Amino acid sequence: MKKYTLIVLLFFMAAGTTLAQRTDNGYDREKLEAARVAFITTRLDLKPEQAQKFWPIFNVFNDAREKNLKEMSELGRVKDIQLSEVDAKSRLARRFDIERKMIVDEEKFVNELSSVITYNQIILLNGLSREFARHIYQKRDHDKKQ
Repeated sequence: MKKYTLIVLLFFMAAGTTLAQRTDNGYDREKLEAARVAFITTRLDLKPEQAQKFWPIFNVFNDAREKNLKEMSELGRVKDIQLSEVDAKSRLARRFDIERKMIVDEEKFVNELSSVITYNQIILLNGLSREFARHIYQKRDHDKKQ
């Protein structure tokens, strides 16, 4: 287990050093994703067999969640200053539908995930995305100063 954790940690550190370097179109998505996987795997202290079951479940949930958030964001964008009341009402109703769907999806996700990891790990998972983003920003700022 220590060997596995050390390998993941070393991989994370190696991947993290390359994140501050931009390609022509922004950050290298593959390296960023690899660093995110290593970060979450390490912080949750996932065993290899847990990680094999965890990531497919997490990726399906996360992809659906991102799609829903993108749709909600698009509903909130208004190109015209004035929307008709009917259109505004329709957008709000759709947003509430998406939010309800996201709650149902998250409940299913937690139920499915609870057969792979503990409830304490699930609670810890909630803040890890923000923590990872904060880590990347701090790393970028640190690398800029050097």
